Amino acid sequence: MAVDPPGSQPSTFWDGVRAGVPFAIAGGMLSISFGVVAQQAGFSALEAILMSLVVYAGSAQFTAVAILAAGGGAAAAISAATLMNSRFLAMGAALGPSLPGGPLKRAAQGQTVVDASWALASRGDGTFDRSMLFGSSAMQFLTWQTGTVIGALSADLIGDPNRLGLDALFPAFFLALLMAEARTGRARAVAALGGLIALALVPFAPAGVPVLVAGAAALVGLTRSARADIAKAQS
Repeated sequence: MAVDPPGSQPSTFWDGVRAGVPFAIAGGMLSISFGVVAQQAGFSALEAILMSLVVYAGSAQFTAVAILAAGGGAAAAISAATLMNSRFLAMGAALGPSLPGGPLKRAAQGQTVVDASWALASRGDGTFDRSMLFGSSAMQFLTWQTGTVIGALSADLIGDPNRLGLDALFPAFFLALLMAEARTGRARAVAALGGLIALALVPFAPAGVPVLVAGAAALVGLTRSARADIAKAQS
């Protein structure tokens, strides 16, 4: 059974909703771009809306649409999207011990995880605030779906989403998450290592592979953290 650490102040669902507002606004604007791009790639408005509703993963959705638009098959699009989302394996493993219930119940709760909600829910000590996770994810889910509907139904009116600066939102969004998470020297070192790995692989690796391999940088931080805990316990 997951419990709050001693001395911590439990958050409420609405605390999570409020914390998720800035990321929800950015995600909503980004999803407008997705709705437009999906339409331009040959999706119907309904198909674009259903994809956001079922998949709900920005990077995976953009990747899949780009591959399909370039003439790739459904299998290639699904494979690339799966690789793009492989980071959630590590995120889920870290989150799991903070969730109550058996494996199936924890897996169901884990479906609420998106990048920003995971970062917001992290307490910084290896545990996660479940109410913060649920509240911030709910807010982001709402604006992502709303933005997709707007983009899909207004694609002809909006035209090229890049002229509105929407293309800059994606990197800015993840940079904001990184800055929020990299609070220690070790975290910054791990982030830098992961970035270098991804940059080295981007020119020749398939979509998603750089993200997957860059995740190995987290093992460096995990190993150092484990050694520090052992040393502290022995002292």
